[in-house]
Amino acid sequence: MCGLDVALTTLLASSVSQVEPETQSHIRSLDMAVIGLYAIAMLAVGRYYKSRTQTADAYLLGGRNMNPIMIGLSLFATLTSTLSYLAYPGEMIKFGPMMFSMLAAFPVVMYLVGWILIPRIMKQDVTSGYELLELRLGLSGRVLGATMFMTLRVAWMASILYATTNKVLIPLLGLDPYWAPYISAAMGLITLIYAAEGGMQAVVVTDAMQSLIMFIGALVVVAVVSVDLGGVVAWWPHVWAAHWEKPVFGFSTDVRSTFVGAFFNMLVWMTCTCGSDQMAIQRYLSTRDVQAARRSFSVHLVTEVLMTMLLATVGLAVLGYFTSHPEGLIPGKALVDQADELLPHFVVTVLPSGLSGLVIAAMLSAAMSSLSSGMNAASAVITTDFLGRFRQSKYTQLQSMHVARWASIVIGIFVLLLSLLIASLVKHGYLKDSLLDLCMKVVNLLTAPLFVLFFLALFVPWAKPRGAIAATLASVTVAVEFAFVLWGGKAFLFTAPASLFVGVVVGSVVSLPMFDFAAKIKK
Repeated sequence: MCGLDVALTTLLASSVSQVEPETQSHIRSLDMAVIGLYAIAMLAVGRYYKSRTQTADAYLLGGRNMNPIMIGLSLFATLTSTLSYLAYPGEMIKFGPMMFSMLAAFPVVMYLVGWILIPRIMKQDVTSGYELLELRLGLSGRVLGATMFMTLRVAWMASILYATTNKVLIPLLGLDPYWAPYISAAMGLITLIYAAEGGMQAVVVTDAMQSLIMFIGALVVVAVVSVDLGGVVAWWPHVWAAHWEKPVFGFSTDVRSTFVGAFFNMLVWMTCTCGSDQMAIQRYLSTRDVQAARRSFSVHLVTEVLMTMLLATVGLAVLGYFTSHPEGLIPGKALVDQADELLPHFVVTVLPSGLSGLVIAAMLSAAMSSLSSGMNAASAVITTDFLGRFRQSKYTQLQSMHVARWASIVIGIFVLLLSLLIASLVKHGYLKDSLLDLCMKVVNLLTAPLFVLFFLALFVPWAKPRGAIAATLASVTVAVEFAFVLWGGKAFLFTAPASLFVGVVVGSVVSLPMFDFAAKIKK
């Protein structure tokens, strides 16, 4: 799901490590054929919608009349990356089900986003969500929000592309690191082509297809394990594993995750992301009305719950398989210590030819759906909040479409180059892997501060531009403190709630007339 969902979310930012060399396996021709068919299908969708997209509204918002189910699946795929697709099984294997108590927050998220935020967002006839900010927070608030979004998502996309190639595909396929730039280029260019050609409609349709592939890939793993071991009962745990975290309800600095910590982190993270991120807002605006947008969001949450539970089940199945077949483990490491590598190891050493290609296609789907959505959303922000906003005469619909298409191309190329730069810095020792993890975690520091701007604009009647600036500074500062300083970083689950609370308070207070120093000076 969201987040490095850099995609990793802050919840799972440290749970994915590089696949061990022992996992390496040469890809087979049938697997390559499956992956090739997947790539061709994505390109075909982009080409199909290219001739059916003639206006900016069609290109960026699908004509504002898209199917809510497709939109919901698209939002799910957008916020799920390859790293989170691999992280959830590893999370279950190593730490148990405690982190998955975050799903308990979804009913509250549904109410906050579906019944409070979406109706307010849908009131305005806008293309970019950051147009809403200018109405209350002035041009500075709009530019600040758009800039934060671009910073967050460009870094997010580059990290996804780098990590998927170098941390997953290269070791998974047993390829020499020499091929990493070419794989990144191929994945980035295929995504760029279908996203730039077909616009929002192509992105949503491919996202829905990719969601289905992700589900099928996970089900394949569960099915193969069940057949090998003689049924689900053979691998389903009947007792709480000794190495799993013990359930803790309240906040504690002695354990990695608690029910309260996971609940509030997911509540705030999901509300902030789906209430202020252009990738989410753009999907609401692509539906015909509030009811359709709300339905699409409910589809997203239901799909998120089903996939999270399925991936957790995948973790249990893989754990059961290697418990029964310890000879198949990576040599030299205990089972728990290689938790994050077990699923990739299973894919390349156990799955039959063709099925392993299907699961690899599912991993590619998780990455490419995030990349295509990010490119499309970024092009909307560039076209609307920067080029269109500061242009003296307004673009026509046709001009806006052409500008948006070129913006997608520029963003895609920039993201590709940035991912290659990250790879080069890591290769030459200028950027250590631990620092890369740090960068991924920093990306999530902007999620709550960005939502603070929307909260001020939508719910604080006296909000002013100065309050928005002060709130952003305060919110980011608190996020850094909770993520990296307090209790040695063990308070990271409360990063988003704390930064949101402080940002709202500071922004509301500084917006009060008593802090209008410019007016006082004039007097």
